[in-house]
Amino acid sequence: MLSIDELKSINFFENLEDKELKLLLSISRKRTFSQGEILFYEKDKAQHLTMVLEGVVKIYKIDPKNNEIVLHRFRPKSLVAEMAVFEGIAYPASAAFESDGSVLEIDFDKFREYFFAHEDVACALFKSLTQKIKYLDNVIALNVVLDSTARVAKYICENDDALKMKNNQLAQYLHMTPETLSRILKKFTKLGFVEKEDSTYKIVNKEALTILFE
Repeated sequence: MLSIDELKSINFFENLEDKELKLLLSISRKRTFSQGEILFYEKDKAQHLTMVLEGVVKIYKIDPKNNEIVLHRFRPKSLVAEMAVFEGIAYPASAAFESDGSVLEIDFDKFREYFFAHEDVACALFKSLTQKIKYLDNVIALNVVLDSTARVAKYICENDDALKMKNNQLAQYLHMTPETLSRILKKFTKLGFVEKEDSTYKIVNKEALTILFE
């Protein structure tokens, strides 16, 4: 069970009064998960507004060859799949925890009744949706418009943690094989765009990498 102070620390709810926070607590529950546990499956009915409180949640689909395709990862204080809840449809993908973590599940019907008229909450929900639209645009650019070399260049330039990921995890996120990713990183190393440090890489010529995708 969350406290009022913990709810206040979440941007979505920081401007709510104590009586409103108490009401929110009454229609919510905290759920904890272990690494690898499923948050929801594709085609499950979306019933709760879900916010990640702790840990990392991956959103993924399984292709016809039974390969897992990771679409996005959500970190604390992010809403997950709220559009499915708004539309009253099934989840379009599955979600699982990549680490131990927890979520806040909010009864959506009651949340809509009590809080949709609150300006700050409405603005926060709108911002969350627009961020996901921007992310979708980026996914399209990465996987449809750009070739594999430009895709890697764009992703490592725009995501500070990308080169800290394990090779197979980054490859999965970029929807390519680890072998393809390794070849591209080796090519970048030979060209002097990145350099290897122990088991990771660091960018040394970001301007040259940027030319590859702009």
